[in-house]
Amino acid sequence: MPELRSAGPPEARAQLSVTLSHSFGAFQLDTEFQAPPGITVLYGRSGSGKTSVIQAVAGLMTPESGRVMLGNRVLLDTSAGIALPPHRRKIGVIFQEGRLFPHLSVKANLLYGRRFARDTLGPGLERVVEMLGIGPLLGRRPGRLSGGEKQRVAIGRALLANPALILADEPLSALDQARKEEILPYFERLRDETEVPILYVSHVPAEVARLATTVVALEAGRVAAIGPAAEILANPSVTPAGPRAAGALVEAYVKAHHPDGLTELAAGTTRLLVPRIDQAIGMLLRVRIAAQDVILARQPDGGPPEGLSALNVLAGRIAAIRTGQGPGVIVSLETGAGMILARITARSAAALDIAPDIDCYAIVKALSIAPGDVGGSGLADPEDGGRS
Repeated sequence: MPELRSAGPPEARAQLSVTLSHSFGAFQLDTEFQAPPGITVLYGRSGSGKTSVIQAVAGLMTPESGRVMLGNRVLLDTSAGIALPPHRRKIGVIFQEGRLFPHLSVKANLLYGRRFARDTLGPGLERVVEMLGIGPLLGRRPGRLSGGEKQRVAIGRALLANPALILADEPLSALDQARKEEILPYFERLRDETEVPILYVSHVPAEVARLATTVVALEAGRVAAIGPAAEILANPSVTPAGPRAAGALVEAYVKAHHPDGLTELAAGTTRLLVPRIDQAIGMLLRVRIAAQDVILARQPDGGPPEGLSALNVLAGRIAAIRTGQGPGVIVSLETGAGMILARITARSAAALDIAPDIDCYAIVKALSIAPGDVGGSGLADPEDGGRS
């Protein structure tokens, strides 16, 4: 399968720098962050300011004060009186709904995006069609497409405009789970195979874990934390979508497919068993393990717990504990697979005498890791050579 590597405009793969301040009545947006190449996810609850940031970057809203730069290009600088109109910012936008022209065919919708390309350096129609698997749809009109198909066409239209930046404002929120599973691999390909940086809005932890290169955690209009996805998601003090959504991200290679329907993964020095994943042996995957699905155990003799139906038992050491005002605590555990989070009651933590630097075991049921919690990275294990 050929990769979609476009030369793109000069700003492609450039860092996006954003500083914004704006009052919406009682709500104050006050954010500053840098988004490096890849997919940068604005992550937080509804009302945290994510869409306002997207609108300011796109030029659909001018903040009271702010500066937005893409590489060396100034898109917005209120102190200098610069505010480029949307059509001059070289930005492709993917909305929650596809927003396709209903009277045009899929091909005509795609080519409409090409009309806004400033040059011919971007990906061609054939390459975009192949990447998104929409060849059979070219003659159809949007009314005959599923929600997932419409979003794939919308992604293609944005790419064909040869943008310097793509903004995706919760592009999966209007889709059911099956359609989300259909679209997520295409965003993974965008992340891995294009030269265009992407600013992606989400409040869904599974999406963040699968897609994000960088996470900007927003809470009440301010940046609570920013950094690599694995680092931010494994931090028990950063829960922008609430403690119930907490979960860690580990990377693992596919090592074997077993006849009983399980796939064996190698996560660092640890084996993980999960429901079968249709990925080749040797492929590197991202796996989200929800904190609420992790059980902690300590043994008097220090050995691993026995007699369990759960297949994944990870030895580790307590790194930190976050307590809140409710009955729960979030425990971070350093394991051979990486940092794991567990959400347990304060009563359980007291009964186990949980404290930093204590040895402990994290227990994870194989079936608790859903297909939506596993995503590809496009890389292969060098020891396997990506063989299938």
